[in-house]
Amino acid sequence: MQNKKIIAVFGATGAQGGSLARAILNDRESEFSVRAITRNVNSEKARFLADLGAEVVTADLDDPASVRAALQGAYGAFCVTFFWEHFSPEKEQAHAHTMAEAARTAGLHHVIWSSLEDTRKWVPLDDNRMPTLMGQYKVPHFDSKGEANRFFTDADLPVTILNTSFYWDNLIFFGLGPKKGEDGILTFALPMGDRKLPGIAAEDIGKCAYQIFRNGNDYIRKTVWIAGEHLSGQQMAETMGRAFGQEVRYQSIPFDLYRSFGFPGAEDMGNMFQFKHDFEADFCGARNIEATRKLNPELQDFNTWLEKHRELIPLQ
Repeated sequence: MQNKKIIAVFGATGAQGGSLARAILNDRESEFSVRAITRNVNSEKARFLADLGAEVVTADLDDPASVRAALQGAYGAFCVTFFWEHFSPEKEQAHAHTMAEAARTAGLHHVIWSSLEDTRKWVPLDDNRMPTLMGQYKVPHFDSKGEANRFFTDADLPVTILNTSFYWDNLIFFGLGPKKGEDGILTFALPMGDRKLPGIAAEDIGKCAYQIFRNGNDYIRKTVWIAGEHLSGQQMAETMGRAFGQEVRYQSIPFDLYRSFGFPGAEDMGNMFQFKHDFEADFCGARNIEATRKLNPELQDFNTWLEKHRELIPLQ
């Protein structure tokens, strides 16, 4: 391990960071080693990564000194933020700034910043097609990441901006899977009309990031968009129906209704789905499936992912 280049992975116990850590650790011939950065080195997920061979270190994005210390001696870093823990775009940008400054101080050779589009470039704040949230955002968890790109680019870091897609694992962990209606039929509700939603397995985000690190010269100071498949809500429902062996009915929900559901982040997510719906050509067009597969030949489509994970999706 001493001769390997260290990749410091923020969010190493989360979906994206964890998938990258496993992708590296599962390749015994890799030129890289993993430094898993987490707030709790004693968590079950942290211990699992340690058992696989990761160096597990403590750092907190609210403590810049701990972040700087965690990056010392590293070759590269995977940087990701955790909007759904605090629902604060300002905190998300502060965390991105902390990681970018620490990466600059450490003199890293390659940084991947997991980002998303700033939707205000398509829907200005005075555009009433969707409500403005928190006074200055249309889709806060998109816009704050897109705005934070500047922390990495303005510092002239050797950065790759990685724009991801909706991950299908949300059907397991985020409560977005199909639910039984009063008639007992499973219903998959999504505010996407007949438009297509780019999706990807969280596992494949890590595999793509790993290949970006492996081929750094081809990706530094570039933006990469990834997806595993573009599917309409109806197509997703039909695929789930085949996987579950029972009917799954697709229900398209009005955006305003979705925004009114009242769960934390409902307005944000309602605006997000409306953005993806209204700007399908741009959002899907940027996420080329074949380009993603060229980056990650093991790329899964939705059906393949479902075959491995269908039993984990709660059918309520």
